[in-house]
Amino acid sequence: MKKSNHLKSPDLFPIPHQGKKIGSVGFAFIWIGMAVVLAAFAIGGSGVQNLSLGWVILATVIGSLAIGAFMVIIGDIGIEHGLSFPVYMRAPFGTIGTHIPSIIRGFAASCWFGINTYFGSTAMNGILFVLFGFDNWLLCFFIFAILQLVNTALGIKAVERFADLAAPIIILISCWMYVTLSDKALAEGREIWSWIESPVTGGAALTAFMVVIMSNMGFWSTLAADMPSLSRFIKAPKNERNWFKRNKSSLIGSMIAMPLTQTFMVVIGAVSYIAVANYDPVVALQQAASGIILGILLLMIVFAQWSTNVSANLIPAATIFSNVGGPKVPFWAGVFMAGIVGTVVQPWSLFGIIIPALLIIGGILSAIVGILFADYYLLRKRRVNVTDLYEENGQFKYMGGFNMAGYISWVLGGLAAYWLSNYSFIVGFLVGTVCYYVLAKYWWFKKYTQAEIENPSDEKYLGITVGRDWEIDAEEESVVVPDGVNPQV
Repeated sequence: MKKSNHLKSPDLFPIPHQGKKIGSVGFAFIWIGMAVVLAAFAIGGSGVQNLSLGWVILATVIGSLAIGAFMVIIGDIGIEHGLSFPVYMRAPFGTIGTHIPSIIRGFAASCWFGINTYFGSTAMNGILFVLFGFDNWLLCFFIFAILQLVNTALGIKAVERFADLAAPIIILISCWMYVTLSDKALAEGREIWSWIESPVTGGAALTAFMVVIMSNMGFWSTLAADMPSLSRFIKAPKNERNWFKRNKSSLIGSMIAMPLTQTFMVVIGAVSYIAVANYDPVVALQQAASGIILGILLLMIVFAQWSTNVSANLIPAATIFSNVGGPKVPFWAGVFMAGIVGTVVQPWSLFGIIIPALLIIGGILSAIVGILFADYYLLRKRRVNVTDLYEENGQFKYMGGFNMAGYISWVLGGLAAYWLSNYSFIVGFLVGTVCYYVLAKYWWFKKYTQAEIENPSDEKYLGITVGRDWEIDAEEESVVVPDGVNPQV
């Protein structure tokens, strides 16, 4: 009997062409659902304390477009090869080394799940209080968490269907919320486009502007690194060598749908703070509406957190935990592990420190984005020896399962980003990219040769560009064949 290979969990096998079910419209709706998240309100509410609303919007647009571009660039790993984030991380970090940065990303996603579930539960509690006089947000938290976990365990298509339903409702009610809060602000004598709580000028204004940019980038830094886990389900044409055409659906979602929705959410948070001195939308809505209207608006918040959590947090975290646990931890078990972590951290206490946390998280993960960029584009030139990613003794075993070039670059990039926290994502990305490229090219890959770098063959090491599906045999030696079987995810 063959020894079980912990790298060959069926949930982590490459997604073949026929297994890619999300189109351009579906991905755009998923993004709208993911981007309608209450935590984004904090960026706007914090921003207008030092800058006018116009400058906050400009900074948000810049930050959203920048992080969206990183998502599309890194997401090509999933589109081209059907690989998830934790599996590809075996290349720059090693078959065992992948677990540490992956767990950190999974932990961050679990915390976000907890925060979003907390706000959804307070909204659910508000609905029940309006209708029945019921008041127990903690019970609502556990009920809401369980509903999301079960929905996620059903699979990726269930996510798309849910986002299709939630997105248009969320947009319409968000527009109503904006108008209502704007009127309330004007009634208080506060012009939303010029009101600032504590205006700053000169260098302080530039710093405040950069903090808003970096906060928006840090907000989605987890997905910038982990986009392959979602993009591997996005439809793309076979035998298409044009990078932009191949990534068209990803571009529409990450460069159009996400920035527009993110900016709108930040604006609502800013207007909420201007109107009622609080960017918590549950508090703001309770002061701006009542009765059945309040109940409907709170229901929007529940929908928003649900659609965001499933796609942006639970699926990536579950994929990571499944990868770490190997075949004994299937995807559905990873989903519930993420739910447990997101509850144990007591997310109701995390929201108050979200802006500094975003800068730190963004810096740590930006170094990983830089390492992925250098490894995938600059060194391997998009060619990957996929079958060896699933082999315990293949080329990615390196030194006891660790790629030290990746770890040294990650530490240096993370420290640089922490030191220059106001520019965290950009600094972390640049330091991570440069350090990894130099260390891997001139040191590590001299010791541990990489087949796709030594022989950069399109036919051997490209995926959908040459019409290939990667299939990994769970029992026998890995092989490459056309038209693989869709794994259950």
